[in-house]
Amino acid sequence: MSLPSLSLYAHLPWCVKKCPYCDFNSHGLKGELPEAAYVDALLRDLDQDLPRVTGRKIETVFFGGGTPSLFSPASIGRFLEGVRTRLPLAADAEITLEANPGTVERGRFAEYRGAGITRLSIGVQSFDETALKVLGRIHLSGEAVTAAEEAHASGLANFNLDLMYALPGQSLEGAREDVLKAIALKPAHLSHYQLTLEPNTLFHAHPPVLPDEDSAWAMQEDCQATLAGRGYAQYEISAYATEGRRCRHNLNYWRFGDYLGIGAGAHGKLTDAAGGVTRLWKVKHPETYLKTAGMPESLGGVDAVGAEDLAFEFMLNRLRLTQDFDETEFEAATGLPRDAIAAGLSRARSLELLATTAQGWRVTARGHAYLNDLQSVFLPAGAKGSTSA
Repeated sequence: MSLPSLSLYAHLPWCVKKCPYCDFNSHGLKGELPEAAYVDALLRDLDQDLPRVTGRKIETVFFGGGTPSLFSPASIGRFLEGVRTRLPLAADAEITLEANPGTVERGRFAEYRGAGITRLSIGVQSFDETALKVLGRIHLSGEAVTAAEEAHASGLANFNLDLMYALPGQSLEGAREDVLKAIALKPAHLSHYQLTLEPNTLFHAHPPVLPDEDSAWAMQEDCQATLAGRGYAQYEISAYATEGRRCRHNLNYWRFGDYLGIGAGAHGKLTDAAGGVTRLWKVKHPETYLKTAGMPESLGGVDAVGAEDLAFEFMLNRLRLTQDFDETEFEAATGLPRDAIAAGLSRARSLELLATTAQGWRVTARGHAYLNDLQSVFLPAGAKGSTSA
């Protein structure tokens, strides 16, 4: 089998303040940001993983967090230069930086572009001041508008805006208004997520009152229609893009591509020449990571993925996309025969979660509405839960 596309994810774990809904490996900054030391650690980490990807080209790079825009353009540029000296980087590589509107100084996006960034992902979440306060965001609505304007002015028009819906106290009209305000800023891409209460977050321990399930569903349908009517095509369960602006990095995840994961708590997935798939991850705490990066002690774990889990993991990701898929894609990505998912496909069709097409299969509207149930159909034997769709 041919090796899949390869991406690089770099995790920068610090933020100004931890948001109460966030379950990512992020840490409120206390004291000075160890910027230079962390870039050095990332490059040592990359050196440790290099033997697993010898000769392969990186197609996309993504700086996630935390708040990567706390790092200076000079530091981002130094890291990217270090990557280029170690691995081939595609001439048209998509290189994304997550940014918080509250941490971006005027003119800085142009400097990030000069450092090699080609795409931005700006964490807006809402344009409602009350909602921003409840969500613990450090920026104001006006700063989000300014950030989008700065992105256009800097030549980084290929930017994403992150929005959430079903927020505490939010109405259908409020959710729609957030989407309309985002569209007015002419982003190339928009991510639209429902707020959920995740374990190990402040909101999970002290839950706010959220809109009920029916209200949340109405918001989702209304906002989907609003986006579609203004040229934003849905290509993934929470992702919408203008023509030619789908996020290549995230598409590589959802199509079961490979990725190096470096940084505190970062996860990677790599395929070897024999077709074996390995998942590995790094220690989570930034201080421990800084001390051990590049050494075996920095590995939080390494796990060879078995055939049953491989089939499930492919479907877990691929079913998020709206595009049809076929057995050729499954076999190329996993090295497994169609028989590995035949029972699941049959079950999903009987539940009207998947439909058969001339080339393969399509997730139905019902399947997208009950995505968790659809994904669970492909769980390995002995791990299946009930399917309520």
